[in-house]
Amino acid sequence: MTAPAATPLLLLGCGILHKELRFLIQRNSWPVETFFLDSALHIDFDKLSLALTSGLQQHAGRDVIVFYGACHPLMEKILASAGTFRTMGQNCVEMLLGAELFTRELEQGAFFLLEDWARRWERIVTATFGTNRGVIREIYQGDRGYLLCISTPCSADFRAEAEQAGRLVGLPLRWLDVSLDHLESVLQEAINRKMRAPV
Repeated sequence: MTAPAATPLLLLGCGILHKELRFLIQRNSWPVETFFLDSALHIDFDKLSLALTSGLQQHAGRDVIVFYGACHPLMEKILASAGTFRTMGQNCVEMLLGAELFTRELEQGAFFLLEDWARRWERIVTATFGTNRGVIREIYQGDRGYLLCISTPCSADFRAEAEQAGRLVGLPLRWLDVSLDHLESVLQEAINRKMRAPV
């Protein structure tokens, strides 16, 4: 009689890189299922906390890895209460680019734009800052010099949406093609950690 198959790990978190994460899981044949939350939740701490807590409660009893950066001031407390941990990195962009490239672009004035955000940019920006375009431009141009549009091997063509986003905030676009190497290593580290010592 064969032993029952182990229950797969669950990767629960932000859906901003859902295509990339699913691709990596499939390519590596990792025993991981996914449960993704809205990638715009980071603009509302209350909604993010509620959605994350609810998702964790919904999957209580599972071995869960959380895919989030430090996107909520109480992130570590929320995760500790659920007996789990998150992937290593300040945010999803750092996980994708690696700390060195992320920091360099940030210091040069980049505001990072990923495909998922670009496709609903106006709704996200106006929900955060209102509909006054002058105010929006003042906010973004205050300390940012350009929108850095990040394309991965899983990205579709989002040039039109990116150009519209640039017009809304009044910033020029730069494009960066990146591999999934850094993201893969972050995910692999989290999977290894969970399988070594489930929290």
